[in-house]
Amino acid sequence: MPHHLVFRLYAPMASWGEAAVGETRPTATYPSRSAILGFIGAALGIRRDDDDGQHQLRKGLQVAIKQRSPGLLMRDYHTVQVPSSQSKVTHRTRREELAVPKEALNTILSSRDYRCDGLWSVAVRLAPNAAWTLEELKAALEKPRFPLYLGRKACPLAAPLVPTVVEASHWRQALDHCFESALDPERTWLALVGNEEKDKRLLRLPDEVLYAWEGAADAFDGVAASESSEVWDEPLHRRRWQFGPRLENRRTETLKGER
Repeated sequence: MPHHLVFRLYAPMASWGEAAVGETRPTATYPSRSAILGFIGAALGIRRDDDDGQHQLRKGLQVAIKQRSPGLLMRDYHTVQVPSSQSKVTHRTRREELAVPKEALNTILSSRDYRCDGLWSVAVRLAPNAAWTLEELKAALEKPRFPLYLGRKACPLAAPLVPTVVEASHWRQALDHCFESALDPERTWLALVGNEEKDKRLLRLPDEVLYAWEGAADAFDGVAASESSEVWDEPLHRRRWQFGPRLENRRTETLKGER
């Protein structure tokens, strides 16, 4: 059976950015392929301007998601000062943006969406031309080079990732991996809850779970997806924020007696 790297994402707030036009910055209910590649890239220490490293990430990894809870939607109103655009001037950091004369700063109003208390599992599979092994990716997630956050720097992790390499014949088997057994019960965040009913109430876990994966529609567990559609989350050029289309498969199921 093929090997997969699986890990879990949980934070008080997450922002899985979608296409944004104008003042509103929306968020999806679960992480996109580009978000997961960026997350792993940060753990490996790959910078956004490292075109070769970003290309290796895109070509070498396949991703699937299990959404246990989408969390609650929260909208935050922002006022941000930014300098006027200049064709030959690039501001690489926030400090550089604010270093311009005050009269050159403009105020932008925007609304930014977040998902509160969302819970997701991620499975990663290597492509034939992958530049890393799953064990190397696991080690990077355990000791990341750059700080890890869920979409925005204001969204730090609130629970262990518990990266684990597992054998699974298909995406579903990997995504349904039980994480809490891999932790000392005194350290696991689920141990703070104690039982399934409290867990579901405090974490607002719904009765439905969403799976999303790339590749063939029947690669999930041998059964065709409920729906498939084109999504624009294939990172083509990180520095230019260019994304391309890919086909994503999804299935929603009702669970009974499962966390």
